This record gives sequence, C-alpha cells and structure tokens, in this order.
Amino acid sequence: MPDIAIKFCGLSRPEDVVAAAEAGARYVGFVFFAKSPRNVSVEQARALALEVPMGIAKVALVVNADDATLDAITAHVPLDVLQLHGSETPDRVAEIRARYGLPVMKAVGLADAADLAAIDAYSEVADQLLIDAKPPKDADLPGGNGLTFDWRLLAGRKYWTKPWMLAGGLTPENVAEAVRLTGATQVDVSSGVEASPGVKDADRIAAFAAALS
Repeated sequence: MPDIAIKFCGLSRPEDVVAAAEAGARYVGFVFFAKSPRNVSVEQARALALEVPMGIAKVALVVNADDATLDAITAHVPLDVLQLHGSETPDRVAEIRARYGLPVMKAVGLADAADLAAIDAYSEVADQLLIDAKPPKDADLPGGNGLTFDWRLLAGRKYWTKPWMLAGGLTPENVAEAVRLTGATQVDVSSGVEASPGVKDADRIAAFAAALS
C-alpha cells in the first residue's frame, strides 16, 4: 500500500497525543465545538499542542466559528492548520485564510453524487479538502458520527486541484478497503479509534495505523 498520511482527530488527553505520534500520525486534531464529546478548551488545546512532536501538523477543528473565537484559538494555541467543519461559505473560507495566514482545510459532507459539486467550489479557496459523510439532518455533530458514505463516489477522483483527505466512519477494520476504493492518500479518524465517545483507545490507534502499513 502507498504511504498514507493519517490524521487522528478529537484528541483530548496527553496520552492520546503520545499514542498518535507513536502510530506515525502526520496530523493531530483538536476539536473546538461545545456539543462534541471531544471538545477541548483553548487552555487544554494549548497544553496538548505543546506536547506534539515536531513534524506532526496540529489542526484546530471549528464549526462556524466567528472571528473572536478564532482570534482566541490562534492567539494561544500553536497551530499549523485550521479545519472548518461547519456550513462556512467559500467566501468565508477565503476570509479566514487571509485573516489568519494559516492553511485552511474545509470539510465537505458527501451523501450522493449531487454533493460532489461543492467540492469543486471549495477547492478554489481552501488549501485542503476533507471529504466526510454528510451528517443526518437531526444530528448534533457535523462530523465524528461514525457514519460512512458510498466510497465508490470518489473512485477515480483523486485529481482535484487541492489535496484531499477521506473521513467518515473509518475504523481499523475498514480503512484499508476505503483507501482501495477511493484512492485516498490521506485519511482522518476520530470515533473509529475510541473506547467510548471522546475517549481514544491507544490499541485501536495502533491498529488503525497497522491496517495501512
């Protein structure tokens, strides 16, 4: 299997950072969204980010965050990427990218072929795309719901103008198949390596990486 970059998202404890680093993480993600069981405060995220080894990109996941929220996060947490996981418009994505001078990853929810058009629109303004399963209409969370989508929708589409990452219901058990069907070279996992909502499992983190080796 080709070299696959892994993002372990929703880390909330120092031991999660250690497990992700030992598993060869290329990215680690911290969630700033009150409704999420993975939510961390600015202070928690700063302490965790300072423990991340050099060479691993630190990502802040936010959902429709206003400038005041982003100001507080970026002022205190050493970050490499901002991940926008809400209903931010392409204009808002461009505005955030210009204001903070950080690479922006935009999450796009996918349920069927009709959703693919949005990917093209965001690829004009974001540095990276995260292709996730579209949440159910009544969902409290925009991601991290453990849902997959039909990976065949992405077959042969690895040549968007920007790098992209596959997310949505990935687990140690299914990630190799997901990569085979989509051609993804980057994957994102959160709930799929947890013992319970918001609590990462070091063994599952290691198993996820092993499945891609």
